[in-house]
Amino acid sequence: MTVARRLPGLFVVAALLAGCGAKGPVPDKPAENVGACNYTNKFSKHAECREYRGASWTVADATQDCVDQGSTIELGKTCDFAEQIGQCILGKPGKYTWITMPGNDKSQCSSSKTGCELFGGGIFSPSALCSDVPAGSGGTGLPTFQWPDQVCKPPIAGEDAGMGPNGTVCTWEMISGATEEGRRFEDYASCDRVRTQRPYYAAPANTNATRDDPRLNDPAYVAELTWVKSQIRSAACVCCHSTLAPQGTSNWFVDQSTGNFVNGFYDRGVAMGAGWINTVGFGAFPPEQNNGFHRANPAAPNDSIFPTTDSERMKRFWLAEAAARGLTADTFASTPYGAGPLDDQRFYKPTACVSGEGVHADGTITWQQGPARYIYVMNATSSSPGVPPNLDMPDGVLWRVDAPFTADPVASGTVKYGSVPANFVQRTTGAAPALVSGQQYYLYVMADIAIPNSRCLFTAP
Repeated sequence: MTVARRLPGLFVVAALLAGCGAKGPVPDKPAENVGACNYTNKFSKHAECREYRGASWTVADATQDCVDQGSTIELGKTCDFAEQIGQCILGKPGKYTWITMPGNDKSQCSSSKTGCELFGGGIFSPSALCSDVPAGSGGTGLPTFQWPDQVCKPPIAGEDAGMGPNGTVCTWEMISGATEEGRRFEDYASCDRVRTQRPYYAAPANTNATRDDPRLNDPAYVAELTWVKSQIRSAACVCCHSTLAPQGTSNWFVDQSTGNFVNGFYDRGVAMGAGWINTVGFGAFPPEQNNGFHRANPAAPNDSIFPTTDSERMKRFWLAEAAARGLTADTFASTPYGAGPLDDQRFYKPTACVSGEGVHADGTITWQQGPARYIYVMNATSSSPGVPPNLDMPDGVLWRVDAPFTADPVASGTVKYGSVPANFVQRTTGAAPALVSGQQYYLYVMADIAIPNSRCLFTAP
């Protein structure tokens, strides 16, 4: 339900998005408990309390986890509340994080269940207050993903004509988008749209981010730092990694006024900048569609996470930062991929559908986990979809329909294969091909981008 702050910035929050959510009965609560951690959930903004249950928890691990929540552990204490929404159980036998959500507001029941099961990958145990709330009845609990849009605007006063039609500046409003080099993203695109494409929240920078840095007295270093900052300011990174962010900056921020903003990065973010950690899973535009900016993609998996017009120069800067910190590529050998659950979803291998999921004889499609905004029917050998703009349409997609962010999602059993629901759009071309009786296919259904409801193999009737 929470996110390790050591991932870089806006990309941090991708780690929130787990797969389909855990299923199964609520486990027995282990007697062993390190202590209690009271904190405010960064996403829901509601109070929560977690206990560290099981023999595998150490005091050090539990203490650090509580610090990551922005709080201080109370050793030996428990989470005791007379009024509760419910409990969310994360982890595995021997090491459970047992989260209690206090309160008496029934309207929070559905979003709490969704947050636990869909986003946290946990098991939700409702209180009596929430025992009658059906799965999926409250949506995802996050802003609906707004599909990227390319906008073309006249250059702002004092800037040269742009490269777009009639001298305009054209920019993709997407988390991986960038405006023209030397311009500022926020002058030419909407950060409000971008912030719907990843959950956003404020998070502190690394310790002593504003400390004195003698490198700022080195003209050569300052020249490269200035270039890196200019590249970042041209990209959608600024939507959460600058003081533009409406609820506070997310970890490092490019317009830090004191010290060197690079010191706000955790080591993992530096490794992503250097290309030591593969960040393909976050998605990327081809440079010819993105004002010459490119970043890690399937054809260049070891490029930097940062959109840039000069990938080698960008990597050299972060490699130098890594060297200054005493980091090596071997430090991150155990974490070759950086997109967290986005990578888990991209590499997901489906198993057989259960509980009647799939396409039925009359074409009706059924799935689990509530309403859906995205429905795929694919060949059984197709890869699982990733995120837009370049990973969401793998080879072998037979039929796909999406709900624009202004449209309502659809319920299981209300959609027929090949028939586009009202207000949806079909992303595949032409009529849906007939399914072959007895042949296996891959059903992939999402509540929203990167939030799967069902993803399984069914046999055509």
